[in-house]
Amino acid sequence: MEIILIRHTAVDVPPGICYGQTDVPLRDTFLQEAEITRKSLESHLTDREKLDRVYTSPLSRCVRLAEYCGYPEAKRDDRIKEMNFGEWEMQSFEQIEDPRLNEWYDDYLNVTATKGESFMMQYRRVSDFLDDMKRSCDSQIAVFTHAGVIICAQVYAGIITVKEVFQSIPSYGEIIRIRI
Repeated sequence: MEIILIRHTAVDVPPGICYGQTDVPLRDTFLQEAEITRKSLESHLTDREKLDRVYTSPLSRCVRLAEYCGYPEAKRDDRIKEMNFGEWEMQSFEQIEDPRLNEWYDDYLNVTATKGESFMMQYRRVSDFLDDMKRSCDSQIAVFTHAGVIICAQVYAGIITVKEVFQSIPSYGEIIRIRI
């Protein structure tokens, strides 16, 4: 099975802000970015290729891009939301005073954000989604989602290791194909 992973376009959030699962607005450049992403997605699909199904994170930054790209009926799935940063959401990483932040920096794989998730919790959530996709017997699906989910999917597919996750952050609007 082939999965086409599409990251949402740029968000209107200052750099360094931890926004995770917060439903944040998109930049005013959305239409230009979305058009580039739409054309890129079209180039990934040849005439003989057809998407069996399309999924999207229920967060508006992904839904809007799915709709723009021609998939208003994309199935929303909570398992492909970004990491839940709990109490750290919408705070500057530099200004988070939670002593657990340093623990998280030291072991983001296993340490949870306060009242949020760890990387491995997100990975298990994304893996559950991908396991369901494998059982579906579809040949090709598209997933409009977030950087963290795309990273988890690449780990799942054996493309990167958990040690490489911070070196593998996809750009806004980037499309990555994996095979599982």
